[in-house]
Parts: sequence; C-alpha cells; structure tokens
Amino acid sequence: MPFRPFCLAVLLFASVSLPCQAQQEMSAGCDTSSTGPYAEFEIDGQPRIDPLEVARTEQQHEVGLMYRESLPSNGGMVFVYQRQATEGYWMHNTLLPLSIAWIDQNGTIVDIQDMQPQTDDVHFPAAPYWYALEVNQGWFVEHGVGVGQQVVFCLGN
Repeated sequence: MPFRPFCLAVLLFASVSLPCQAQQEMSAGCDTSSTGPYAEFEIDGQPRIDPLEVARTEQQHEVGLMYRESLPSNGGMVFVYQRQATEGYWMHNTLLPLSIAWIDQNGTIVDIQDMQPQTDDVHFPAAPYWYALEVNQGWFVEHGVGVGQQVVFCLGN
C-alpha cells in the first residue's frame, strides 16, 4: 500500500492533468481469450500473474491488499499510476508477506523488494515508476523474474 505524505490536492491535479498513454501501450497484444486482467513476463516460460487485481483509484491505492488473509499462489495486485511516481510503500494492516516490483513506463522492472507483514517501514524504489506490482513474497525469485526484465500488463478496461 502506498505511503503518501504528500498533499492530496497536488496528487489529484497531477493524475488528472497527465495522459494515461503508458497503460494503453502496455495492453497491446493481450490474449483476448483471458477472463480477466493478468501480467506476463517476457522470459522463458512466460510466468503469468493471474488473477491480477487492478488498483487504479486513490482509494484503491490506499487500501491495496490490507486485511487480506490470503492471495492466490499466482495472484497479485497492480497499482496503476497516471503519472510517474516515486512514493514508497508500507505494510500497515497488511497480513501477508509480499514482494513488490516497481515498473517504469516501458514495462521494465526497476526494483524488487520483499516486505514483511504489519510493519510501518516504508519501502522506496530505486527509480521512478508507473506501476507497482505486489505478489506473494518470493514469487519473483521462484519464477526467475528480476530487475531489468519486461512485464506486459493486460488490464482490460
């Protein structure tokens, strides 16, 4: 869940005033037979995060995966931003250990970190991002996904 010490009015202005071009570009070439949003990684075996929950609004960003007692083994949540972001994430009221990948406008993973449940430590990415992807802790390592690799989000409408 994003930790936001910034003024909400500034964030709302920034998200309304900038286009959402990155999201449209990232959804090109998606499997139309899929029943919902998913994420694929452009590496051998193309591991897929499915089901993928999509957090687009400020309220969805603030709640994220808080209070959840489980997450499907290949499930996750992507936080979609309408602009380049630098905010950190914390695990306040989050019951599950998670890994997070921050992803730039081109779909390149810029950082991955593990986060422990119910802590208020703020995790900041190594670089600005347009997407943050939370999965069960260890999922990225288990599937050979690392910094510098590409991800394709198929988010639907």
